[in-house]
Amino acid sequence: MLLNSAVDRPWSEYFCCLVSANRDFVQRNPVATKRALRAILKGSEICASNPDRAVKAFLEQGFATSKEYVGQAVREVPFGRWRDFNPEDTLRFYALRLREAGMVKKLPQQLIAEGTEWRFLTELKKELKT
Repeated sequence: MLLNSAVDRPWSEYFCCLVSANRDFVQRNPVATKRALRAILKGSEICASNPDRAVKAFLEQGFATSKEYVGQAVREVPFGRWRDFNPEDTLRFYALRLREAGMVKKLPQQLIAEGTEWRFLTELKKELKT
């Protein structure tokens, strides 16, 4: 393994995954958007707090057959840390990497200003406090 973004810095200090949505859909369906994000975050909490349940559900869906590999993946992904990371910092970090690779022309701050909406996440962080 060359890099494990779950433990190797600086990658481990940022989200490995983000949720994205169509801007028009979000504007037309704010309740559905918030419900979908809530379901994703609650699923993440289940994976963090009860990995055996998550592995069982994953295997029952037929996505994989190896309990050992699925279990390892569920235990290694930092599901429970979504409250600890700053999504804006994550976007800035990855936007810089993409810009360095020539895949993105805009500056990270432009991408953040034009393409992000933190309202739902902010509300759900308060709502889903443990």
